[in-house]
Amino acid sequence: MRRISVSIAGFVLLSLAACDKGAVGSHQPAAQSQAAAPAQAAAPAQAAEPAPLSPRAEGSGGGDLPPGHPPIGAAQGGAQGIAPPPAGSGTGASGLTWSLPAGWVEEKPDSAMRRAQYRVPGPGGDGQCVVFYFGPGQGGDPMSNAQRWAGQFKLADGKPAESAMKTSTTSAGGLTILHVEVKGTYNGGMTMTAEPATPKPGYMLLGAVAEGPDANWFFKFTGPESTVMAQRAAFDSLLASLKPGA
Repeated sequence: MRRISVSIAGFVLLSLAACDKGAVGSHQPAAQSQAAAPAQAAAPAQAAEPAPLSPRAEGSGGGDLPPGHPPIGAAQGGAQGIAPPPAGSGTGASGLTWSLPAGWVEEKPDSAMRRAQYRVPGPGGDGQCVVFYFGPGQGGDPMSNAQRWAGQFKLADGKPAESAMKTSTTSAGGLTILHVEVKGTYNGGMTMTAEPATPKPGYMLLGAVAEGPDANWFFKFTGPESTVMAQRAAFDSLLASLKPGA
């Protein structure tokens, strides 16, 4: 009877040892699954990263640049400025010519993106007319730029001036020209620092986008409302004189 008891006890001990080994082995795959779970959960977080913000207009005070429009900022024309249009572009047959109104003062452009820059005198103080050319296929479509310009103004009630923007279309020299008119408090204009431009109440913009041979050309005349109104006919005469270069 003593030998049988020992054998039974030995059998029980062997059985328990076998169960313990099986239990340890069964946990190993579960541990691997738990370790893999965080890596699987991390993938959606990477996919959910926000897209980069689109570039903003120069001192715009609102509104993204239209598709195809290079970024504009305080670094224009400086060491950190954007690349100028390709050499020779916007000249000769791919350029535009126009007649300068009497009394307008030609200035050195502040950046390579400005093909011309004029100081425009008037009863309310000097205004400025700038001609932009960004290179072949660049600059965005006419109406998107008109809306961006209007977005640089606010009405007397503080609302954006897009609803008060006036547009019309004419032609000159075989070119289609979109005209833009808006007034209010002006929040645009280029600054030499990262600070936004100082709001200018009582301002007005007369703008035009001419569809040139290889890209759109942008004519932006801003200043005190009384000055812009006094020089309106001169600005219109400049646009009427537009024609492709030779």
